[in-house]
Amino acid sequence: MVVATAYMEEAERFDWLAAMNAGTVLATGSPAELKASTGATTIEDAFIALLPEQQRGDHHEMRIPPRHSFGTEPIIIARNLTCRFGDFTAVDRVSFTIERGEIFGFLGSNGCGKTTTMKILTGLLPPSEGEALLFGQPLDASDMSSRYRVGYMSQSFSLYTELTVRQNLDLHARLFHLPAQKAKTRIAELVGKFGLEDYLDQRTLDLPLGIRQRLSLAVAIVHEPEILILDEPTSALDPVGRHDVREIIRGLASRGTAVFLNSHLLSEVEQVCDRVAVVDHGRVIASGTMDQLLSGTTVKVRATGLDREGKAKMAAFGQLDDEGDQLTFTNLKAERVPDLVAAIIALGGRIYEVAPRQQTLEDRFLQLIQDEEDK
Repeated sequence: MVVATAYMEEAERFDWLAAMNAGTVLATGSPAELKASTGATTIEDAFIALLPEQQRGDHHEMRIPPRHSFGTEPIIIARNLTCRFGDFTAVDRVSFTIERGEIFGFLGSNGCGKTTTMKILTGLLPPSEGEALLFGQPLDASDMSSRYRVGYMSQSFSLYTELTVRQNLDLHARLFHLPAQKAKTRIAELVGKFGLEDYLDQRTLDLPLGIRQRLSLAVAIVHEPEILILDEPTSALDPVGRHDVREIIRGLASRGTAVFLNSHLLSEVEQVCDRVAVVDHGRVIASGTMDQLLSGTTVKVRATGLDREGKAKMAAFGQLDDEGDQLTFTNLKAERVPDLVAAIIALGGRIYEVAPRQQTLEDRFLQLIQDEEDK
């Protein structure tokens, strides 16, 4: 099977990779070989390291600094938000808070209610029940003073396709009443930050998808909002573009902007967000910091000689994914790995490989969804 993808977390699971750029194969090998050859810890960083120097720019591995506390009340409060369309409940009693300078991730499968929740927070949809507070006040879609303090980037491209990049930026600066000189300075800053210099006089209809995405984010922050609501902000970007946007988002948060990030890209949420809410069928089924959510270890064991009864006994060590000779244990405490090995040997198993690793957000997400389905 041959798969083409720009999603590095997906490529990380493949057996063999060919890293390509501009029609040229940069390197080939297994994910482990590509990471080893570049000294990278992830396939995304390995791919960027393989790019020509002018394309890499000043790329560096992203490290999330401790979040600075701005010592204020939550800037966004959602209380039992519910939204129904006829008999269908899209959002079901969702509650959360977001503080200044915090990046809050809203994680879930497509169609689970993430975008509907965002539309409620921006005043585009009224809730059927519950309430949302922005800046300590009940959300009022007609309150323009509050809306000027919020930036929103939708999942689908929503700018004026008949206008050029320059015209879209200028128009939105005027819509948010930026003084002429400040608008000129701000637009020049964003053009440089998002790499839009070569596209200023092109109509947005003719732009590549990745450049459209960069422009959408630039427009969303042209007025330097205090709250930024992002719906899949990096979905059409290449690895370098995704890294750059994540850096921008973290920079905004460090200056006090509250960011509500909706994404189905688990690696992105894991790299960027301070706290995460996992959503399934319109309900929040888990929330917390990464440390709170990712408390276990995933262990992959390659072993032979275990019959069905023996494997059933192994389930006592954690959630077991049985793929024949390949056994994967999820949410297993690291200190129990020696006991697991001893138990397999006692049951007559022969072990060829034991590979513990810290549980990833994808592991935890799939486990939470499975737990919900089993209820």
